[in-house]
Amino acid sequence: MAVDSIASQYQSYTPTQLKGQQLDQKDFLRLMTAQLSSQDPFNPVDNQEMVAQMAQFSSLAGVSETNSTLKSISEQLSAQTALLKDIKAAQTVQTPAAPTT
Repeated sequence: MAVDSIASQYQSYTPTQLKGQQLDQKDFLRLMTAQLSSQDPFNPVDNQEMVAQMAQFSSLAGVSETNSTLKSISEQLSAQTALLKDIKAAQTVQTPAAPTT
């Protein structure tokens, strides 16, 4: 199989630009799909390699979901902390100081 024929199919492909030139799930799926469509039908990818790649994808999806959930929790905690500070500040202003005699 000629490399030129594969390269011509994916000339317009540009990986998603994230922090530090990292690939994301979309890039992983594109690469895996390109690999599957370009493999030799008489010499397919080893089953163990395919299972390992699917496990990597599953792990990546889980980590991404965990990160987004943790980010949401962090944002909620920050908002609650700011609200509690505002409540304490309002209570301090409203509470008159005890008279000293």
